[in-house]
Amino acid sequence: MTSAPPHLVWDWNGTLLNDLSLVVSATNVVFASLGGPTVTPDEHRVRFRRPIAEYYAEVLGQAVDDDEFGRLDKIFHDAYRTGLTTCELAADARAAMAAWPGSQSLLSMWFHEELVPTVHTYGLTGHFTRVDGLRATVGGGHKAESLQQHLAELGVDGASVVLIGDSIDDADAALAVGGRAVLYTGGFTDPARLRASGHPVADTLTDAVALAREVSSADR
Repeated sequence: MTSAPPHLVWDWNGTLLNDLSLVVSATNVVFASLGGPTVTPDEHRVRFRRPIAEYYAEVLGQAVDDDEFGRLDKIFHDAYRTGLTTCELAADARAAMAAWPGSQSLLSMWFHEELVPTVHTYGLTGHFTRVDGLRATVGGGHKAESLQQHLAELGVDGASVVLIGDSIDDADAALAVGGRAVLYTGGFTDPARLRASGHPVADTLTDAVALAREVSSADR
């Protein structure tokens, strides 16, 4: 019996889009609004996690409930938007997408109505069978449910999926649908944390695609 052809799901922020510096800057605007500390990119990569409210609470040393997180999330995104035009794709993003032989799609936890035109601006829309972002008005949660919905809309079996992303949450989402993940060290998470997860890890996106091809072939 032949399994379904492998399908690749890309993460956006911190993976295809090289926006770590902007994310850290916007995060520091959030912390400053409450008199909190300034974090460096390395500190952010060590401590960042989802739900993002838990990350904020740890750094700020105080509880962050849903209402407070909604306010802080708005501060973050207002600051993020002001710098978005300065962001470039990861150096080998286009080459990596071209190296995948099968279908591919994009799933981000950034707002859908902003994601779609941004992806189009970078000239990437044609690479993807589907582009999905967050439909809610406040972000910060886990990716697993969004991935389930994304694959349902595509009509793709989770067992045929490899997800390339930059966070442990990306890997958890892939496992939740029966898929596999390859983690990229160029994004929001400290490489040591990624390697400790036990998932395949790559330092470039082209290497990530090569690993994705390996794990998808091993499953067939």
